[in-house]
Amino acid sequence: MEGGGDAVPTDRFAVLTDAAIDVLAELGMRGLTHRAVDARAGLPQGTTSAYFRTRGALIEAVVRRLADLDRADLEAAGVPAGEGPPELAPDDVVAVAGGIAALLDRWMSTARNRTLARYACLLEATHRPELRTILAYGDASRAQSRAMLAAAGARHPGQAGDHLVACIDGLLFDRLAGAGARTAPPPGTAANRADLTVAVTTLLQAFAGRHPGPRRPAG
Repeated sequence: MEGGGDAVPTDRFAVLTDAAIDVLAELGMRGLTHRAVDARAGLPQGTTSAYFRTRGALIEAVVRRLADLDRADLEAAGVPAGEGPPELAPDDVVAVAGGIAALLDRWMSTARNRTLARYACLLEATHRPELRTILAYGDASRAQSRAMLAAAGARHPGQAGDHLVACIDGLLFDRLAGAGARTAPPPGTAANRADLTVAVTTLLQAFAGRHPGPRRPAG
């Protein structure tokens, strides 16, 4: 892709991409233009196009920013990345689930715009093959999930890790844009975090192989 992402000063990169994230969340992909980002950032017209010459370059920059912010959030949440002990005790699993739940709640509330922008970029990539490279930014979370489940004792951590990420992504989407938004506790509340903790604990235990096996038929 064209663009000057690597040459953009760090502070200007953050200002422009954060403004683009807000535009995407409020207006959708069709509303993402260089002029709209300039206006949202409160900068002179032509500023965004000076740094990101094409719309594709701007979208790629947004995805880079989203990936950086998500990575920082995961680290702050204390989600294990495989450097910890060889096994995770049941209490550890519950604690990790609580951290993930708090992060999901943040992505539904104070960081809601980021989540909506991420969905917009992913959907755009299904129509534009040249943007499919944005999917590579999900590799880090899958690697982290595999390492975490390996530490938790999963028999097939590679497969289980990918499935866990898919389920958590689905949980986030359901609460933010799906039918779950009608019945779940409001985002940003203790009730929502508690409910999400129950869901994520169940998922972690299941994919780590700690759930009860199927019951045998009587007789």
